[in-house]
Amino acid sequence: MSNARDVVLTALAPAIWGSTYIVTTQLLPPGMPLTVAALRALPAGLLLLLIVRQWPQGAWWWKSLVLGALNFSLFWGFLFVSAYRLPGGVAATVGAVQPLIVIALSRVVMGTPVRPIALLAGAAGLCGVALLVLRPGAALDPVGIAAGLAGALSMALGTVLSRHWKPPVSPLTFTAWQLTAGGLLLAPVVLLMEPTLPPLTPANLIGFLYLGLIGAAFTYMLWFRGLRLIGAQAASALGFLSPLVAVLLGWCLLGQALDAVQLLGVVVVIASVWASQQAPRQARQG
Repeated sequence: MSNARDVVLTALAPAIWGSTYIVTTQLLPPGMPLTVAALRALPAGLLLLLIVRQWPQGAWWWKSLVLGALNFSLFWGFLFVSAYRLPGGVAATVGAVQPLIVIALSRVVMGTPVRPIALLAGAAGLCGVALLVLRPGAALDPVGIAAGLAGALSMALGTVLSRHWKPPVSPLTFTAWQLTAGGLLLAPVVLLMEPTLPPLTPANLIGFLYLGLIGAAFTYMLWFRGLRLIGAQAASALGFLSPLVAVLLGWCLLGQALDAVQLLGVVVVIASVWASQQAPRQARQG
């Protein structure tokens, strides 16, 4: 049985990621998504490398680059394109398909059985996120939809491969390798596509420090630890907590209203997260 403590610690990662939107909009310079992504990943990765003082060996050089691209460079890049071209509710709903993609990829890559409860939990979570964030009349931009799906696929594949390849190092070291690789891959794209970063204000510095140290280094260490201990499918379903926390923070800190439909979404998301953790338990008992 998965230790409840391991599930809770893994759940902290997507819950904290739910604060990314409010931190980005309230504390960071606007209109520089790739710069923000690179500064979120690279300094945190280099700091962790200084702490662990351990470099990849052998095949882990190219595996770290692949995982850094999937989990950070491509995922964050597609995520920001989707967020800029779609209303927030549509972007979040498209991204919420990720746990279902993880179920399919886990079957293809690792031969993990597809369990009905996992499918039902994933579908319920997707519906719950839609109830939380999707508003009537939201525009559907094809490029934004494609970017959202590509981002979900990228993160899902990175999640499955992170579990499948079984890194021979601690989650802290594994996080350091991937953040550094992801940041390095983003750096030339930033130099080519975005303007120079303006002088940073104290609020900007606080935002970058939070996203780098808490929103990247700390949370991804918990995330990769969770992938190893509770599995890719159970961990990915915890991602539904991210839009839930984002909505609740908007309500608490920005005075955004919560209607009856969104409250129903809260209940459905929580129920789906609970149900998703029952599938591994059933697998062990079967």
